[in-house]
Amino acid sequence: MITKEQVLKVQNEWGDGVVKIGGLKNLRSDCESYTNDFLDRLYSFETGPVLFKPTKCEEIQFRPTKLDAKSYFIAGDDRACTEDKGFAINPWTKVRFENSNFILDENRAIAMGNYFFTDTSGNEVKVEYTFGYKLIDGNLKIDVHHSSFPYQH
Repeated sequence: MITKEQVLKVQNEWGDGVVKIGGLKNLRSDCESYTNDFLDRLYSFETGPVLFKPTKCEEIQFRPTKLDAKSYFIAGDDRACTEDKGFAINPWTKVRFENSNFILDENRAIAMGNYFFTDTSGNEVKVEYTFGYKLIDGNLKIDVHHSSFPYQH
């Protein structure tokens, strides 16, 4: 059975990874290398499509491949989607999760809630998320990533 602690650990790794990507933005080759490793470690692209719907996408909302995800996170001259600006190279100084709840099973977990991204001026951006995780070779990997800004009226 997947535990809440396992999910929290992967969430912390994800948040720390996003911060590290932003810290490498001026060292493009290191940033690309780290982002590739980040996507390999935390997402399940090697086992099939990932249902990835990042926050700041309008033209190409759904990103099923590692190349699409990399484009979203760090953009660059070779980005897969021209609308991408590089979400993770904002940069962010902190990412924290506030989980609403979890569904935990033997080989799958789902978490939903808000996560907060702190920029270099100390401003915090609130984003809603749902992440699905599956157990692959003893590691939790993300195969569902949906995030969006809260409803504004």
